[in-house]
Amino acid sequence: MAYEDRYVQASKYDCLLFDLDDTLYPLSSGLAKGVLKNIQDYMVEKLGIDRSKINDLSNLLYKYYGTTMAGLCTIGYDFDYDEYHSFVHGRLPYENLKPDPCLRSLLLSIPIRKVIFTNADKTHAIKALSRLGLEDCFEGIICFETLNPTHKNFASDDEDDIEFVGSKQNLNNNNKKNEIFDIISHFANNQNDATTLPKTPIICKPSEYAFEKALKIANLDPHRTIFFDDSVRNILAGKRVGLDTVLVGTSQRPKGADYALESIHNLREALPQLWDADLRPEIYSEKLSIEASVTA
Repeated sequence: MAYEDRYVQASKYDCLLFDLDDTLYPLSSGLAKGVLKNIQDYMVEKLGIDRSKINDLSNLLYKYYGTTMAGLCTIGYDFDYDEYHSFVHGRLPYENLKPDPCLRSLLLSIPIRKVIFTNADKTHAIKALSRLGLEDCFEGIICFETLNPTHKNFASDDEDDIEFVGSKQNLNNNNKKNEIFDIISHFANNQNDATTLPKTPIICKPSEYAFEKALKIANLDPHRTIFFDDSVRNILAGKRVGLDTVLVGTSQRPKGADYALESIHNLREALPQLWDADLRPEIYSEKLSIEASVTA
């Protein structure tokens, strides 16, 4: 009986789904601080937003849309996604990321599929993983381009999945921007009324649709996948779609997290069963090439 219990536990997961930034490396690296500064500089230099309004605006958009970029698109700013990512990530202090042979060894020793799921763009993800020495530890990367394959003002193949905010001709209209921003501000101050937030054209965490699309792309069963992220709201979204969840960066386990790790390096102590995983041939004989979907 004890053997059977152990077998069931060992067979629980088919895949480990990892966030990248501030999950596979610590917040102390300084990259998150650099991203915030670069986003704010982009808003001022490229979009012409008054710097005095940047903090309040970026905080509000990040809170309600998952990323500031997604929020900016929602309130009507039209910009090239590649240019944005190049500006925001191109000047980061990547030299602060050092090879992590301990984490590399830890990941490679787990006999289960491993996939990256990040809101960041592909170039940033590959560069960060390379600096960490982890580029060959994962089967594939689900990133911004994976979930948003068309660089337009909408990013879904199925128009029923996205509610468009305005039309192409009014995206750059300041009145439209102000109108949508007023709706968001009103919602923030009056969350008990019937106000509905305009939906973003960008697919990203913590949207449940982003999770569902990522799971479909990677051919993952949410009930056999465990998700690692440093964001509580991403953890909650993952839990809502059926994932087991691990909050990284604190030992305090909030509601919605099945586990909490002060550091990703504590993985073996928290989840020793991952090393006893049942290597069933049918799981590994039909691996999906996620990288192909990223580069297509």
